[in-house]
Amino acid sequence: MSSSSAREGAGESSRNSCSGFARTVARFPASIVEGLSRAIARRALRSRPRGVQVHQQQPPQVPPLAPPSPTPFVPEELYFFSSFEQQYGSHHPFFYGCHFSQVLGIARREGKHVFVYLHDPDHPYTGPFCRSTLCSDVVVEFLDANFVSWAAVTGRGEGSGMVASLQPGSFPFCAVVAPVSGESITVLQRVEGPVTPSELVEILQRTIDEQRAAFRASTADEQAAAFRASRAEEEERRRSALRLRQEQDAAYLESLRKDQEKERSTQSLQEGITKAKPSPKYPGKAARETAKTTQIRAPTHKETAPSHRNEANTKIMIRFPNGDRRQQGFLHTDTIREIYKYVNSLGIPGIGQYQLVRSYPRKTYGHQHLAMTLRDAGFHPSVTLYIEQLQ
Repeated sequence: MSSSSAREGAGESSRNSCSGFARTVARFPASIVEGLSRAIARRALRSRPRGVQVHQQQPPQVPPLAPPSPTPFVPEELYFFSSFEQQYGSHHPFFYGCHFSQVLGIARREGKHVFVYLHDPDHPYTGPFCRSTLCSDVVVEFLDANFVSWAAVTGRGEGSGMVASLQPGSFPFCAVVAPVSGESITVLQRVEGPVTPSELVEILQRTIDEQRAAFRASTADEQAAAFRASRAEEEERRRSALRLRQEQDAAYLESLRKDQEKERSTQSLQEGITKAKPSPKYPGKAARETAKTTQIRAPTHKETAPSHRNEANTKIMIRFPNGDRRQQGFLHTDTIREIYKYVNSLGIPGIGQYQLVRSYPRKTYGHQHLAMTLRDAGFHPSVTLYIEQLQ
């Protein structure tokens, strides 16, 4: 009993001494406490029995936190697809993922209008419209068959510019536009606010029908304008032909006047020479020589030229391939056969087979026209004919 009481007293005194030591250490500065701890550790190592290994418990290995994965870069023209399909799935109309100017070029090549959808993700009507209307089967099939579709998110990229241009009154907002020139567009239809699939298809179909009717009307107007332009062009050609013929007739009359003056001067000169010459001693012989000369110059077919008539009222100017020209008067009741007789009577060498040709409007007068009168042929009161040799 005494021994146990002694042990308890010793233990109590030991605990009191340890508590006092701890309180004393707690009152030391931090640097002295740290040095004391290192000294106690070295003493414990020196007092450790040989062969005994002390395993120090290592703190658990915590794997380092992985850095947050960066958000994948999405081009601005594809941002609508990324955000739309994440929320509403991949069943939707085929929207071209390119710039709006490129969509206008595609629409021109395919001969279609452009369906524009401006997506406002924060508007309360946007979700029901996208799920129930825009992604419905009837709308998807109708848009893919009849339009070139394009969409953008409001407040981003080209979406901001389209909002400024189209100025939607409410959302959801759809529009049907058509390219005009360059990057200019004309708005054909606007759909603002929520609509059902049948209402949207009905609006789009009505727009297509109206544009087709307007196109047919404009085509009819263009055809009428083209017809009027053709008539005006034809009338101008007729007036030009009339002016040309008048100018040709005036030039012919001027040439005829000069030829007549030249012929009168030559005739006057010949008459003066004849009057100056003495009469021949043998008139009969001179007459026979004149007749002989005439027979030599006459052609073998023995056709003679028509005699000069004072009542001739149709002047015919004939131009030959060698540049020579001859004029002769005829009656307007004479036939083209008389002109052929006159040309044959001239005996101009090198002509051979030929036909008469009128220059403007060009027309040939061959042997099938020999019985036609000069008046019926349009030769009265004057005309210029050309000799065209036949091969």
